[in-house]
Amino acid sequence: MASDITITKADGTWVVRAGGAVLGESSNALELSEGEMPPVIYFPREDIAMAFLDRTDHSTHCPKKGDASYYSIVTKSTTLENAAWSYEAPKDDVARIKDHLAFYTSDKVAVEQL
Repeated sequence: MASDITITKADGTWVVRAGGAVLGESSNALELSEGEMPPVIYFPREDIAMAFLDRTDHSTHCPKKGDASYYSIVTKSTTLENAAWSYEAPKDDVARIKDHLAFYTSDKVAVEQL
């Protein structure tokens, strides 16, 4: 694995909320730590209500993880552009995050341990 990336099973149960709705809850989330950056929780796709997410044309490239695809969160009152991402074909060293989604936290999106 890339020397400064670790992936572990996240302790406990995690939830992601946006626009007053629970988008997902999982006891199978992963925690990815990379260097000095804050850890990121990755939710299994099957634990997310994908009906709230619309794939966008936005993408980014990470030399350690690969190409990320982005999703907007559609709530009753707004669309949160590119608020979630997924490495659908991650590099071998981080293959565990395949079929998982991560979310940018903000005043409109919360990722919390229950």
